[in-house]
Amino acid sequence: MQDHSVPIDINSANPVQNKTRYFRLLARLGTFTLIRELSFRGNFLVKVIVEVLWLAILLAFYETVFARTSVVASWSKQDYMFFVGCFFALNGVIETLFLENCNEFSNLVRTGDLDFLLLKPIDEQFLITCRRVDWSVSPNIIMGFCIMGVSLWNKGWEFDALRVAMFGITFTCGVAIAYSFMLVLTSCSVWLVRNQSLMEMWWLFSSLARYPREIYQRGWAQSLDIVFTYILPILLVVNVPSRVMMKAMQPEMIAFILVATVVSLSLSRWFFLKALRSYRSASS
Repeated sequence: MQDHSVPIDINSANPVQNKTRYFRLLARLGTFTLIRELSFRGNFLVKVIVEVLWLAILLAFYETVFARTSVVASWSKQDYMFFVGCFFALNGVIETLFLENCNEFSNLVRTGDLDFLLLKPIDEQFLITCRRVDWSVSPNIIMGFCIMGVSLWNKGWEFDALRVAMFGITFTCGVAIAYSFMLVLTSCSVWLVRNQSLMEMWWLFSSLARYPREIYQRGWAQSLDIVFTYILPILLVVNVPSRVMMKAMQPEMIAFILVATVVSLSLSRWFFLKALRSYRSASS
């Protein structure tokens, strides 16, 4: 019997069709990993509960802080809670789509399993960083947006289509910058083999993005603000989207995050490909 099925050509010459097929492939990979997660429902449920408890503890902490003051680093309670929700949602996207894959990259290099991925007829960066979806942390995205919604409601925020559009753009830019930074750290595993300390560095830098820029703009911390805003723009990731919605929009910072996104994606892509060229397969 003849097989009349049509294969999915990932390397299609049509750029639009090619991108569409990548989205379709990502959806199928996500479905596969969801089925795998649900095969161990108890473990999946415990991981979700841990994420909920972590958010509850964090919210309780900030409630305690604002019970004793009305402003933190020029951010009112509702503005700051929106900032916290934005961080949780953005970090949830990173952890759901990329973190587990990047953590496993060093194991692929050490065991030689990276050889099998490089033989696939698909972009190596996409397959290495997006092949698995960690659904257990995806509730962080929903909880983050819920916190943002409650903060807007409590503040009496009036709908502004321009602000919403700018928030969507800058939020996406924040995800792209964070992904680029993680990709660079992950690529170092080709030379260092084990990347445990590198991923700890990721957590260290991501913790900087958890707070408004204003707290770094006094005293000796001003150097941190300069470095992590204009050189390694990790402070832009949450600050710019949150400020767009809750404070006055700053066109210069919006333009800067757009430029920083393009530069970050380009440099991380170059560094990743350079790392792959230095990779020696298990058969070498």
